[in-house]
Amino acid sequence: MKNEYLKKIGFNIKKVREQKGLSQERLAELVGKSRNYIGMIERGESNIPTGTLIDISTALNVHPKTFFNF
Repeated sequence: MKNEYLKKIGFNIKKVREQKGLSQERLAELVGKSRNYIGMIERGESNIPTGTLIDISTALNVHPKTFFNF
């Protein structure tokens, strides 16, 4: 069940990132993480600390609850 939610959150992050025209590399730079880590988050392969989720939402200029729209 947990993995299902991580995948949905990751999918939503990817969708917003692409809508904003950002690459994984650019998002990674903005949040101070590696491109590989961003990819793992988007694929639902990594648990996302709250602070990182907030950093991502700030970089994408959206409210964190946007990623929980499922």
